[in-house]
Amino acid sequence: MNRFQDKTVIITGGAGGIGEAICRRFANEGAHVWIVDSNAELARGLAEDINQQGGHAAWREVNLASAADIFSFISELKSQTERIDVLINNAGINRRGALLELSEQDWQTTFSVNLDALFHMCRAVLPHMIAQGGGAIVNTASQWGLHPAPGHIAYNTSKAAVAAFTLNLARDYAPDKVRVNAVCPGEVRTPMLESNLARSGRSLDDLNALVPFGRIGEPAEIAAAIAFLASDEAPYLCGSLLEITGAQAVV
Repeated sequence: MNRFQDKTVIITGGAGGIGEAICRRFANEGAHVWIVDSNAELARGLAEDINQQGGHAAWREVNLASAADIFSFISELKSQTERIDVLINNAGINRRGALLELSEQDWQTTFSVNLDALFHMCRAVLPHMIAQGGGAIVNTASQWGLHPAPGHIAYNTSKAAVAAFTLNLARDYAPDKVRVNAVCPGEVRTPMLESNLARSGRSLDDLNALVPFGRIGEPAEIAAAIAFLASDEAPYLCGSLLEITGAQAVV
């Protein structure tokens, strides 16, 4: 499929885990991918690999907690391309703990990356999408933002805010033909998840046993859903929160 042939796609948090799978999916479908990440080494390596395989990718190290950095990046991008077709707000962090186990800095950092970055990116990109007659925005929320798991109050609350932000943005800008949706994944097998398992003493089999489908999700499966939401195959999907969980209930 070449649903995104020559389209410009921005992917935040694009250098690792789910983000890498998203970048590769869009590049494989013909997009000009901009990898935005705080890890310059990983972003550069991914862009080089995509380009060596015949795709089109560029990368930028952007401080997503800084409105100035975000607007500077979008200004630079607009000097190089006529359109911004798709924005994927995927960057996120997880500071674990119940309320009394969290520091104030944990709380503030979580919301800075998980929510404020969406606010600034969308404020920077929306005017261009409106001027060009439309576009697609897909945010990465979480199953835990809709059905909170214990011991993750900062992450859960920030992702609930991402879901609410998505619904509000969709309602306000649907008349401008800017479609805004979100995916809400459950557990996904990423390097971060596997390292957390190693620390906790739990195994991948333990997590798989909790999922009615028989296993947790794969990054490529989340990327496929995001690509569908951003594509012309979903022209009437706007304001949707798509849970991707294998029918798993949060326990």
